[in-house]
Amino acid sequence: MKKITKSILAGGMLALSLGFATQANEPTDAVMTIDGVTIPTHVKAPAGSPLPELFSGWVFRSTETQAMQLDDFDNPGMIFVDQAWETWSTPEGSAGKSCADCHGEPESFAGLRAVMPKWNEAAGEVYTLEDYINESRVKYMGADKWKYSGGKMAAMVALISLQSRGDIINVKTDGPAAATWEKGKEIYYTRVGQLDMSCANCHEDNYGVMIRADHLSQGQLNGFPAYRLKNAKLNTAQGRFKGCMKNIRATPYKVGGEEFRALQFYVASRGNGLPIEGPSVRN
Repeated sequence: MKKITKSILAGGMLALSLGFATQANEPTDAVMTIDGVTIPTHVKAPAGSPLPELFSGWVFRSTETQAMQLDDFDNPGMIFVDQAWETWSTPEGSAGKSCADCHGEPESFAGLRAVMPKWNEAAGEVYTLEDYINESRVKYMGADKWKYSGGKMAAMVALISLQSRGDIINVKTDGPAAATWEKGKEIYYTRVGQLDMSCANCHEDNYGVMIRADHLSQGQLNGFPAYRLKNAKLNTAQGRFKGCMKNIRATPYKVGGEEFRALQFYVASRGNGLPIEGPSVRN
């Protein structure tokens, strides 16, 4: 009893120190419709999930922010998608090739975002979309790699993700990819930083709770890359991981490094069953 009381007290002190509200924002069963595509924002969690149900981060946002995502003309993230369309057909590198030379139109990647990250047999490791993009640039275009969470990379990932809008996430975690998934899971639940917090403390234990004038979400990746009103740009999953670690006063892992790639793989799998909706708009 004494141990439990101590734990509750510690949690309460932490909540106060971070500005948590005492009442959660109740998510709804709202369904998004974007450009004719119907996208559920609330689904039952698959068997084995640590969550009873899955919610898109959209349901925790303000009405004004939600409305921006419901119209591609109002969604500021689409500006960067348009930039990626131009890049798609622009030859680069020593081979003088563009993405279009090998892949045709971006629609050729329909469905891909819903199964990413995934095991790459040739490389012998789990690859993110960013990994595939940089590999193609170097191997087939003779071009330099893009910065893993840079603007051009975020825009291209958003363009490719758009082709899977409405598709259900189905990230495979078995077979040779299992070890990477386990590593990502360990990172997700490990407390780090001066605030001694893990990803789960916010996105599993306290989603819906108010923190710093905003509501915590489940940290789902189905809307990434996400345009954030806070910094007026598209944010990649690993870029967001870095920001989270800084918020809890921990030293972030390297963007594009082994730890963040494993974490992205694990977090993506936690959204199995949710539809792809990116590029999303978040606070």
